[in-house]
Amino acid sequence: MHKQDHNTILLRAPEPGDVDILYKWENNEEIWKVSNIITPFSKHILAKYIENAHLDLYESKQLRLMIDVVNEDIKQPKTIGTVDLFEFDPFHNRAGVGILIGETDERKKGYASMVLDKIIFYAFEILQLHQLFCNISEENTESLKLFKKKGFQVTGTKKEWLKTKNGYKDEYILQIINHND
Repeated sequence: MHKQDHNTILLRAPEPGDVDILYKWENNEEIWKVSNIITPFSKHILAKYIENAHLDLYESKQLRLMIDVVNEDIKQPKTIGTVDLFEFDPFHNRAGVGILIGETDERKKGYASMVLDKIIFYAFEILQLHQLFCNISEENTESLKLFKKKGFQVTGTKKEWLKTKNGYKDEYILQIINHND
């Protein structure tokens, strides 16, 4: 049995107790290359972000949810990452989506796939969005494979968009359209 066969993923709002884990992930330079961040975050800034996390999506234009793994064998859920809706545009009914499995030992277990299923459902069925988009580096083959598997299509390429130690890399724009809206 695969681990995800008896685990459940829960998406929840950030809590004040999440500051330390967010601080760890947001200041991990390995993650910066996929999140387009080049400066660290302070605990104070992250605490302020969490204080304002209650703002309505229509007001803040973004939503961050914590990813918890729940398992019948463990009493407390384990927080393993975040999923973000960003650049929310209520007029055009679209938003960007990004997933981070911050705990490296929890990667490649199918959790990002489960999260993407949940966020697509939430975006299309609850928020009634028309489309989701994401931006993925050509080097991030695992993410490209996952998003394509879930129905996202590459609709554009930003040529030499990302500066890396090994030169400039392309970034792909992927979209999924809700044709049931």
